Amino acid sequence: MFPTPVAKSSAAWRGSYQALLPIALVLWLLPLIAVAVFSIRPDADFANANYWGWPSSFDLAENYGAVFFRSDMPRYLLNSVLITVPTVIGAVGLACMTGFALGVYKFKANLAVFFVFVAGNFVPFQILMVPVRELTLDLGLYDTKTGLVLFHVAFQAGFCTLFMRNFIRALPRELIEAARVEGVSEIRIFWYVVLPLMRPAIAALSVLIFTFVWNDYFWAIVLTQGPDTQPVTAGITAFNSQYRAAYHLMSAGSIVAALPPVVIFFLMQRHFIAGLTLGAVK
Repeated sequence: MFPTPVAKSSAAWRGSYQALLPIALVLWLLPLIAVAVFSIRPDADFANANYWGWPSSFDLAENYGAVFFRSDMPRYLLNSVLITVPTVIGAVGLACMTGFALGVYKFKANLAVFFVFVAGNFVPFQILMVPVRELTLDLGLYDTKTGLVLFHVAFQAGFCTLFMRNFIRALPRELIEAARVEGVSEIRIFWYVVLPLMRPAIAALSVLIFTFVWNDYFWAIVLTQGPDTQPVTAGITAFNSQYRAAYHLMSAGSIVAALPPVVIFFLMQRHFIAGLTLGAVK
């Protein structure tokens, strides 16, 4: 049997795609590679405009030691943890309850309430910058970690509710009805029947929200200032001096700041993939 022209064409396309894959991978990783190389360059290279040539020396210990021991980076990292973890707990916990209410109960305003949550995702954050800042000032929450947590929870509530509501609607309805026939209260149904089935979705959503909030820069510079409250994304800019930026320290700080989301993803990878693909194939 000789291969048909269609089979030859498909094989040729597959070969082309496989040949382009390493090139695409290098292009995708190129910014990260550049930042990693910048993070081990000496400061003298930047003073001499040697940005892309071979480094005159490799100051790995010097640059990362300065980031950890001669700057406020540990405090910025701690601030990010104290902001991100409560946000993930608050946003995901609230979404579990609102998703359960919108996904299980049928009432007249169900669709309208759901559309309100969804519509909030389409409002540009830049439009809300001034009123949100003024509101935090009026409430005494400006330049506080509590204020940043509350507003992150509010801004993430729409997406989280959409995610959880659609997941809960895909669960077997018979389990809830059987529990009701047995006389189980709605709270116990949520806690003992629905919530255990939501673990993959909770894991996937937690990884997403952790990444979104940890990497947030916009609200970090709008609602906070100074090392006592700023997260690590805003704290990296502290390496800018009056006359020039310390690119080697900013790059090292960026690498350090990027590690926690990567570690969280790989630790939760199995649950993350299960949460995203559950229900995709019947």
